[in-house]
Amino acid sequence: MTDVPIPKPSTGQLLIRVRACAVCRTDLHVIDGELTQPKLPLIPGHEIVGTVEQLGEGVEGFKIGDRVGVPWLGWTCGNCAYCRNGQENLCDKARFTGYTLDGGYAEYTVADQRFCFHIPDSYSDIEAAPLLCAGLIGYRSLVKAGDGKRLGIYGFGAAAHIVAQVAKYQQRDIYAFVRPGDEEAKKFAINLGAVWAGGSNELPPVKLDAAIIFAPAGELVPQALKAVGKGGIVVCGGIHMSDIPSFPYSILWEERSICSVANLTRRDGEEFLALAPKVPVRTEVQTFPLEAANEALSRLRSGKIQGAAVLVTSASVLS
Repeated sequence: MTDVPIPKPSTGQLLIRVRACAVCRTDLHVIDGELTQPKLPLIPGHEIVGTVEQLGEGVEGFKIGDRVGVPWLGWTCGNCAYCRNGQENLCDKARFTGYTLDGGYAEYTVADQRFCFHIPDSYSDIEAAPLLCAGLIGYRSLVKAGDGKRLGIYGFGAAAHIVAQVAKYQQRDIYAFVRPGDEEAKKFAINLGAVWAGGSNELPPVKLDAAIIFAPAGELVPQALKAVGKGGIVVCGGIHMSDIPSFPYSILWEERSICSVANLTRRDGEEFLALAPKVPVRTEVQTFPLEAANEALSRLRSGKIQGAAVLVTSASVLS
């Protein structure tokens, strides 16, 4: 912990008093050096909920006192081929909250108004925080997985527990894969509507139409390919993954495919935050004071967080 000056909003930016910031596995990848180009020194955190305290010049669509959410994608150039083609998540010059921009493990932060979202009134601060990454990346992964009915989810953490609710709302069958021997995670998945839960080293009782991998374990890719049927897709939903081991072509053949999900677009945010209250998505959270950020990260690293960890400041509204 350290004291730093309250940042000042530049043109087009909001000064936000942070109320809650969820803790994401991406934060671990940054802190552990697996993502290798952070801004240093850095304030992590990219699942931010707070209130607007001050407006930079030229801000439109927000006013002081508004409750806003700030996601991972924090700035894009708007001019490169990807931005012009509706793929701003792949922008060559993109900047990311809590990685190349200071984030939400703080009492105040600034953010580009273009990449801030109004938060639905039905969510408290701590309930809303995990929606800003676990929810958004999970939603993008679900869209990439297509419309198949039988969906496998590997790694039943923050993103999975949100995606499972959306998938159930869409009348899909969820097959949950957890760390071998983790009976609590199996129960958690079943309680969220999974029709089957087993270890990540197991095969499901039926062939799947698609699988999403949230665990950062490359060895799960061949395992998931074995679980999906002909024409099935395996979606890798994380920003970092250990090396994928070699595997026989036979488990990829019959038009199975593998794809990754990178970042998010503002359209993803708008669509998901409109959908979440309709489901309604309910986030399971464990709260920690801002001062206990390292404890929250440690518990996430060791798999001891059920749902999502959320850091709260003295400004947080808990209900």
